[in-house]
This record gives sequence, structure tokens and C-alpha cells, in this order.
Amino acid sequence: MEDSRLGVELICTVLQVAPSTYYARRSRPPSVRQVRDAVNGPALVALWEANYQVYGARKLWKAAGRAGIDVGRDQIARLMRAAGIEGVRRTKRVRTTRPDPRAARHPDLVGRDFTASAPNQLWVTDLTYVPTWAGVAYVCFIIDAYSRMIVGWRAAPTMRTETVLDAIEMARWSRGANLPGLRCHSDAGSQFTSIRYGERLAEIGATPSIGTVGDSYDNALAETVNGYYKAELIRGPARQRPWKTVEDVELATLGWVHWHNTQRLHGYLGDVPPAEYEQAFYADRTDRHQVVGIQ
Repeated sequence: MEDSRLGVELICTVLQVAPSTYYARRSRPPSVRQVRDAVNGPALVALWEANYQVYGARKLWKAAGRAGIDVGRDQIARLMRAAGIEGVRRTKRVRTTRPDPRAARHPDLVGRDFTASAPNQLWVTDLTYVPTWAGVAYVCFIIDAYSRMIVGWRAAPTMRTETVLDAIEMARWSRGANLPGLRCHSDAGSQFTSIRYGERLAEIGATPSIGTVGDSYDNALAETVNGYYKAELIRGPARQRPWKTVEDVELATLGWVHWHNTQRLHGYLGDVPPAEYEQAFYADRTDRHQVVGIQ
């Protein structure tokens, strides 16, 4: 038996709302905005989840446009709040590389200018670490300064020079064995001042470069990539459990690097992925060469 104290008329009386207004609202069809939100809301959440759950309103707006979802940036911010999702935030970096005061240091060929006019002119590299239940995983990335493409990487249980050399081998496999004029910039960690490191770079025609001052600005680009690697993957919202082994980190990093290179939108590149940015570079060169040939 229904309790009369819970009747609609009594509630409307307390709220000073006419019962006819309540019934009219219940029978009213959903508005255009409600219908649009019912479609766009789940689509945006799915797009956010497909990108490691790291995009804020601006990047999700850019990604939505590329996916054919016609929605304004302010609307995306509103729908994100309604869905309880948000972008990831970076935290401060902890230094992992340890300088060897006895080792000779290569000169600084960059001077904090991390710009390049073409691929394979300037690479930057650094080490970071990931705690796991089975020990520490050390991760080395090699990044092309022109496109922010990760051209080589390695995850290993040690931070010895071999970890960096393996990353160089991957970069050599992906970018070519003869790259004259290439500079490879790092900090003054002992891995990057070793003789074997310099010899391995020399094999591909590259010249090592090391920052002259022991602060974060001397290798800012590599540290930036390490920072959002940690924020997006290692501590990111898509992570379901603590990292158990180095192998778990390595497998997850493999997927993240592929996403970073082929899907992640980079503001520095005009909100396109590194692979697409490089494709446009080579397509433009091909077009210009064809025009010169016709003339």
C-alpha cells in the first residue's frame, strides 16, 4: 500500500511547484542538447579510454575532431565533468643518471636548443626508472627532436651501459645505419660518457653531445618525454594494478611507444602524431622534387 506521505502532490506542495508542471516535465520529449549529449558523451569517454585515459579537454577536442565527432571544446569540458573524467597531470622528475667525475665528457653541441629542421639531425636520450615487485626496471628512450618520435628504447633490470646501447641498436634498425651529421644529446650520466657509447654512435656517423650544466634544462626534451611516460603509463589512470615484473613494464612500454608515435597528439607538432608529422615532411620534399623535375 502506497504511503500518502510520499505522494507527488504533497512533494510539489512542499517545493511550491504545481503538480501540472511536474507531469508536463515528465511527458516532455528530450531536448536537442540532451539527445546530442546522449550520443557524444559515450563516444568521448570511449575516445578518452582509447588514449590511455590521459587527454584533457583540449586534446580530447582535437582527437574528437580527427575522429569525426563534431563537438565544441566547451561542450567537451562539460561532458567530461558530467562523466567524471579528466586529463592526467605530470609530477616532478627524480634523477636516475649518475655522473662519473673521472670520465671525459663530450662537448655540448646543443646549448639547450632542442629544435631540428628535419629528422635524424638531433636525438636526445635519458634514463628513467620504474619500481616493480621484482626489482627496478630502468627505461631508456631515444627521441628525435624534429618529430618527438621515439626511435629507440629499452627496458632492463639494470642501468648499465648495455641498456643504452640496446636502445641505440633499435634506433639504428629503425632509422638507418649511416646518419652523418646526427647529434645525440644526453646528460652526464656514466652510461653516456662511456667509451662504448661513443663508439656505438660513431658506427652510425653520429656525434655525442652532453649538457654542460647539471640541471634539468640541459636535457629538457628527454626529461619531458620521461615525465609524461610516467604520468600517462606508469602512474596513469589506465593502469589496473602495481607493476609486478620488469617484463610487465617492458610489454606495457611497447604498447605505449606505439601509441606515442602513431596516435598521441603533440601540441608542439600542431596536434598530430609524430609518424604523421614525419610523413608530411617527406611528402613535402617529394612534391618539391617533382616540381623541380618538371621545370
